[in-house]
Amino acid sequence: MLVHNIGCAAASRTRSPTYRIKEEPPMLTLARRYLQFLFLILLAAAQVQAVAAPAPSVPPGGPKGSLVIIGGALRGENAAVWKRIVELAGGPGARIAVFGSASASPDVAGKNNVEVLNSYGADAFFVPVAVKLEGVDYRVAANDPVLAAAVRHADGAYFVGGNQARITEALRKKDGSSTRMLDALWAMYRNGGVIAGTSAGAAIMSDTMFYDASSVLSTLKRGVADGMELSPGLGFIGKDVFVDQHLLVRGRFGRMLPAMLAKGYKMGLGIDENTSMIIHGNRDVEVLGYKGALVIDLNGATFTPGDFNVSNAKLSYLDNGDRFNLLSGVFTPSREKLANKLDSAKPYYRGPLFFADILGNTTVVDLMHRLIDSDQTDAIGLTLGSPRDLQPELGFEFRFSRTKDSIGYMSAISDTYSVFNIRLDVLPILIRQPLYQYK
Repeated sequence: MLVHNIGCAAASRTRSPTYRIKEEPPMLTLARRYLQFLFLILLAAAQVQAVAAPAPSVPPGGPKGSLVIIGGALRGENAAVWKRIVELAGGPGARIAVFGSASASPDVAGKNNVEVLNSYGADAFFVPVAVKLEGVDYRVAANDPVLAAAVRHADGAYFVGGNQARITEALRKKDGSSTRMLDALWAMYRNGGVIAGTSAGAAIMSDTMFYDASSVLSTLKRGVADGMELSPGLGFIGKDVFVDQHLLVRGRFGRMLPAMLAKGYKMGLGIDENTSMIIHGNRDVEVLGYKGALVIDLNGATFTPGDFNVSNAKLSYLDNGDRFNLLSGVFTPSREKLANKLDSAKPYYRGPLFFADILGNTTVVDLMHRLIDSDQTDAIGLTLGSPRDLQPELGFEFRFSRTKDSIGYMSAISDTYSVFNIRLDVLPILIRQPLYQYK
């Protein structure tokens, strides 16, 4: 396994690389010039068509409902997200079942969220199925036919945040099979209902979820294992997409990579706080809320045994209003960005791009938007721990690169970007000890 060294001997590794641009032949025939011109026209037309392509219809046999996956810390005044949940459930008067199962105080959390949903026009009700709910045997409640029928005939469900393991414990039997309540949720979703969840309620959406994970850096160093860092989720989004939450604020894209590689996922969706991803029945992903989401594509990625590494992963950042279709792979920027595609010949940022803490609060998005609007073709981000951490000598280099497929858009209204198809390579690096000395 190739390990890079950081220190005086490798100072050139952190400097902006020198790029050589191949010179065009001095003489081109008229025919060649015409073919080049024609190719550029066809390429531009293809890009426009890709952006504007209609979303596929609902896959045969797939659920008719929608998912609203929220990255945590959803504010009560975030009207756009709350109203959309109610709208997807049928509008004013929609019956929405609220599960406080993840919370340490499920009755309080559940009833508070019932009040918020009702303030936006829903007719929400609390479902008393929770491991921590005093005076109620959750095993009995989860198999109660009357409670299950109420959820089955509801228009939607909402899962509050907390500990996702409490949700799966409450809704699955000890042998892993479904309770009546979980069957009712699936029936409601398949028939057109909406299932929404924040934080822990978002984690359960994929077939595999983080369970008892340590810090992102520790996860990169140690890897992941079933029953430890990972456990089965409820899988509403399907078996082909991995979901994580609190993503940008906590730098969790870094832990998604080893989890996805370990479990064979090719596609991952990570959503930030106070923001939602709406998964429509046609597999169209729509971002709505305060910040945005990351799409991680590992279809062309490779890795080698040893310390964590990955080559040729692709990252895309979807901002509020952007869309991405999981079936076609087509990205569609929001209306306010559509006419403002960035021109690589007119970069705003100039000079080397280096970020000392790539796992910091929203650092990865800052890097991506600077790279796509820069005169540089790549940017470097590092992550390393304290000298007292496990394996203090081990860190990681994240190299982000613009390719011919990379596209960026900027809002004509606000200073926000959408960035599609940035290449990412991650390599382990050796951190010299001590990392620094007093002058």
